[in-house]
Amino acid sequence: MRATKDNFIQLIRKRKEEGILYVIDTWGAYLQSIVRRKLFLIPDHVDKCMNDIFWGIWKNIGSYDERKGSFQAWAAGIARLESINYLRRAQKEWEAVSLDGIDLPKECPDMLTLIEKELSDETKDLLSCLTSKDQELFLRIYGDEEPPAQLSREFGITKENIYVRLSRGKKKIRAYAAKRKENGI
Repeated sequence: MRATKDNFIQLIRKRKEEGILYVIDTWGAYLQSIVRRKLFLIPDHVDKCMNDIFWGIWKNIGSYDERKGSFQAWAAGIARLESINYLRRAQKEWEAVSLDGIDLPKECPDMLTLIEKELSDETKDLLSCLTSKDQELFLRIYGDEEPPAQLSREFGITKENIYVRLSRGKKKIRAYAAKRKENGI
């Protein structure tokens, strides 16, 4: 069966190769532009990231809901998340290298700084929909990996209340991210 704009999602769900080939032909360049913008410091990872994006679309097509937004926005979200994962992996690789006795070119520290800034900017943007207190909770629990029990004592609220705030915050972040996808940001 030949893939068209009307049936490619069903083809992917039925695990027919024609569906994913249609996605590659139709949105491949668009998704690659997203990845290239994020991975401009590590261009040798772009092709592998693109493969992982198409694999992610293939594997997670069951979570796509036509009523919530366009396929293009959904696929763009996968591309953004996958490219951020590649940035994180690259950052860990660079941090894992022992710098004793190694002369690094000047670009490496600059690249690490730029990657940290990109991740930081992305995190700040996602958390911008939360109150400052909730932003601090998210950063300390998910960023610094502080235990909720410790934070409940510091903030003077129960541990259960912290979990409720995190749950509500996640919903706000999901709604904010969905709105950004719809607007093509």
